Amino acid sequence: MSGSASELARRLGEHAEAACREYLSNGHRFGNYWMVGDVRNTRGRSMHVRLKAVGGKAAGRWVDESSGEYGDLLDVIEQSCGLVDFREVADEARRFLSMPLPPPQPLGSHRQPAATRGSPDAARRLFAMSHPIAGTLAERYLAGRGILLSTHERALRFHPGCYYRDFVTGETRTLPALIAAVTSFDGKITGLQRTWLDPSGQGKAQLADPRRSLGHLLGNAIWLGLEPGALAPVMAAGEGFETMASLKVVMPALPVAAATSANHLAGLTFPLGCRRLYIAADADAAGRHGIKRLSQRAGEAGILALVLRPQLGDFNDDLRHLGQAHLAAWLSGQLVPEDARLFLPPG
Repeated sequence: MSGSASELARRLGEHAEAACREYLSNGHRFGNYWMVGDVRNTRGRSMHVRLKAVGGKAAGRWVDESSGEYGDLLDVIEQSCGLVDFREVADEARRFLSMPLPPPQPLGSHRQPAATRGSPDAARRLFAMSHPIAGTLAERYLAGRGILLSTHERALRFHPGCYYRDFVTGETRTLPALIAAVTSFDGKITGLQRTWLDPSGQGKAQLADPRRSLGHLLGNAIWLGLEPGALAPVMAAGEGFETMASLKVVMPALPVAAATSANHLAGLTFPLGCRRLYIAADADAAGRHGIKRLSQRAGEAGILALVLRPQLGDFNDDLRHLGQAHLAAWLSGQLVPEDARLFLPPG
């Protein structure tokens, strides 16, 4: 058997239902699809895996309607087993394909995936393998986006050769990447976000999806400026890391959280002592839904939620094209006066 990614994915697709029972054991079959919460084997129904090829559409392909993620059964093995590099994924795929197919199991009879490592463990492992960003391509990339952060920010790391696989062609490669830890507000790493970078230093790598997340994200975020377990009476939250990092540049004393998606923003867990929450606006419909739901939850928790709106597409656009001083002046009219005095530089 060829060891190429495309060949392994094709062979796994021939045994798609058996692979789903092995690696997505918290799901169930519904017609020609296996339904489960997500690629990390969470209970639910938003992810659909095609079990048999139909009309030229390959078996084993999947899409998560909630997150927009998609891929094939190699990605299922990577995420559900918490694997980091392609060698481990390929070895596990070969192990599975050499086994006799398991007998069909009745619905509700779920067994645990063979691998014991979970995605948060893989995230912590990859984060530990990465380096501080000072003097690296990651620092240069952020500076090129106008983002100059304190070297004491614990959430950010750099990996010189992070594994990437193209979901369409199955080809694999390694590229430098900015690694951002997704944590609970008490500082425990539950996942991470990888941003692959162009080795020449010209921004993000030329990939269809140069940014992907891994691990348990719901309720957690990329936190900047929040010490583990610390009180955060005033904070800001939004979807994208660069949006929130841009606000952090202008208001360095303000704790900010990047939830990585609109759905995850809606489910963000509030830190201790939070009484005022600024939510960075996003122009798309999903972003508006995330803001609305988070505002509702904040109100139910007795937290005042206020929306911050950029002048251009997002706050990183404002920072890069209008400048830090202009962005600070723009924000001053949107903050509660005492917060403007506390967090914005004197103008």
